[in-house]
Amino acid sequence: MTDPKGSDASAMIRFSRVNKHYGEYHALVDIDASVAKGEVLVVCGPSGSGKSTLIRTVNRLEEIDSGSISFDGQEVTGRLRRADLNRLRSRVGFVFQSFNLFPHLSTLENVTLSPIRINGLARDVAKDKAMALLDRVGLADKAGAYPAQLSGGQQQRVAIARALAMEPPAMLFDEPTSALDPEMVGEVLAVMKSLAADGMTMICVTHEMGFAREVADRIWFMDAGRILESADPETFFTDPQHPRARRFLSDLRH
Repeated sequence: MTDPKGSDASAMIRFSRVNKHYGEYHALVDIDASVAKGEVLVVCGPSGSGKSTLIRTVNRLEEIDSGSISFDGQEVTGRLRRADLNRLRSRVGFVFQSFNLFPHLSTLENVTLSPIRINGLARDVAKDKAMALLDRVGLADKAGAYPAQLSGGQQQRVAIARALAMEPPAMLFDEPTSALDPEMVGEVLAVMKSLAADGMTMICVTHEMGFAREVADRIWFMDAGRILESADPETFFTDPQHPRARRFLSDLRH
């Protein structure tokens, strides 16, 4: 396997011998790897391979059993005060598969809520920032709409704008297009591509292999809780080294 470790000096996210169990099931097995600042990493693999669990440990939506994780040079495992945990989560943008917008709030209110409540931003400043972000994701005209009035693709773009409103140094995407109809996938991937082009550090769990090939700096292939292969997209798609990765790609092609 290609060594998944990046340079620790440039690491935004560092996993050090991370293990996670669900009862008897070993979900993450000795994960030892890092993601560099400005790197776009795609994590792929079969269902149940540990991909989503891995990225959910970064902002402690999932707790690990052993090992350590650091984010932007700070240890984030172990005991954290509630204020420190909230600060961590405000700096790790997370986009879920199921959007997770507040249904009773407008698009604009969804995007301004955290900057106002957590960062103490003045309401008018937060609104101006939110409108700029909604314009960036192509939804400035939907500022007054509620989630139920939006398509799935539009809701996911609002979710991305909401995460960006906290100005996070890194973004995590947990299968952000898997709940979308095929015609809506492209509009979400286009926003993600623009973030990558701007140098955002990103970890993307996705089955969109076209996106992985075009946008990723590196690909991790996971199975049974382990990173079995770490490679640049060209190498991964044309000459994967691990037999399980070769089988995965063969299955996709068929």
